[in-house]
Amino acid sequence: MENIIAAMGMIFTLQNLGLLVAGTGVGIFIGAMPGLSVNMGLALLFPITFSVGGLGGIVMLLGIYCGAIYGGSITAILLKTPGTPASAATTLDGYPMAIVHGQPGRALSISTTASTFGGIFSCICLIFFAPLLAKVALQFSKPEYFALAIFGISMITSVSTGSILKGLIGCLIGLFIATIGLDAMSGMERFTLGTLYLSGGISFMPILIGLFALSQVFLNVEDLLKDQGPKKVVKIDSVLPSFKDFKLTLATLFRSSFIGTFIGCVPGTGGDISSWISYDQAKRWAKDKSQFGKGDPRGIAASESGNNSIVGGAFIPVLTLGIPGDGATAIILGALMVHGLQPGPLLFVNNAVDVYTIFIGMLAANIAMGLFGFSLIRVFVKVVNVPKVILLPIIVVMAVIGTYSYNNSMNDVYIMLAAGIIGFFMAKTNVGVPGVIIGIILGSLAEQNFTGSLIMSDGSLRIFATSPICAVFLLLSIISLLSPLYKGSLIKLFKN
Repeated sequence: MENIIAAMGMIFTLQNLGLLVAGTGVGIFIGAMPGLSVNMGLALLFPITFSVGGLGGIVMLLGIYCGAIYGGSITAILLKTPGTPASAATTLDGYPMAIVHGQPGRALSISTTASTFGGIFSCICLIFFAPLLAKVALQFSKPEYFALAIFGISMITSVSTGSILKGLIGCLIGLFIATIGLDAMSGMERFTLGTLYLSGGISFMPILIGLFALSQVFLNVEDLLKDQGPKKVVKIDSVLPSFKDFKLTLATLFRSSFIGTFIGCVPGTGGDISSWISYDQAKRWAKDKSQFGKGDPRGIAASESGNNSIVGGAFIPVLTLGIPGDGATAIILGALMVHGLQPGPLLFVNNAVDVYTIFIGMLAANIAMGLFGFSLIRVFVKVVNVPKVILLPIIVVMAVIGTYSYNNSMNDVYIMLAAGIIGFFMAKTNVGVPGVIIGIILGSLAEQNFTGSLIMSDGSLRIFATSPICAVFLLLSIISLLSPLYKGSLIKLFKN
């Protein structure tokens, strides 16, 4: 108890609390801007930690981390432009609810509630179950990572809102894109067309911005050319979710937060994988699946609680083992070490007060994120009421600047433009864009760990059957891929 009181005393000083609030606000802005990643924001503001001293800088970085993941949902819902890859799944139901059904306030309130719930849930898990979950995460090697990637790819049968075949076509396109560049194991060039740019592979961010943001601009331009009449001004009555929505999404919040926390504690994964798997499971557990992809509150809640709950989970291997799960936690790990904290089992013994300060700081950052979100919903919604002739050029400028700033390369801008054109025709033909994103995210992860597993076993496939974790994920993948077949049979059986 003394350690907790001392930690609260460190957090709730004017300077540290101000840094936490400022970091959270900056994080939300960074997350909402397409092309500005969480890692970029942490890296840019990392030097400030040297000047503030103590744990104040660490607390600020925690605020940026939490805020940026939530911020990506704002543009995903209002503009169908995910600010971060982790918010891509939010567009499936967030944009239809906000724009098609004219309920942006409702969509943002559900997103804010889910993000805050997921973040706090993962922090509580971090506090109570860090050592246990870290032991589970240590069991993951290359076969387990391969099985996890295959399980993620298999959920395309669930997230495809239209034809499953077209969803699989989109996934195959994504898997092909993931193979472009140098093979990580052999170093051989694949589909590079002899160019130096493609030898490094195609960056994910330009494709993400092109498929979601630019393609939506083209669709909106088409609507403007058809002259569909005056635009209705959207107003909101409440910034808080209704009791009906909260009751409907409660089970989804718990399930997705658990999934996100578990995936977060496995190094090498992230919010993008967590959000898609959480969305997939929300749809599978729902009795009525007809509204998913059309503005279902459970779709928004699943994606946002799933991606925000990785924050606490990702810190489990960082604090207990000193193993960063992704680029963001690697930056924060470096900040901890710079300030004299050596993550590992002894950290909880030698620096108990500092550990509790991190715990409380993370909880406070998620609360601040929720307060920011609810208080600014009315401001965010004003974006919807901006005339398209003004809004669309702004989105294009944001897309170009965000894409260029990602790698300071005009080639990325050209890729973004090509992805936007392809995304436009995919939307017109109902070929699933989510499948492309899933294929790109998980394709390289699956390939590298499959090859690595075969190297470990001298080419024997038995290595995938010897691990219980691997076997379970592969079995679930087979069940998921075959689900459209047996679900149809079961429906016919019950109807008869």
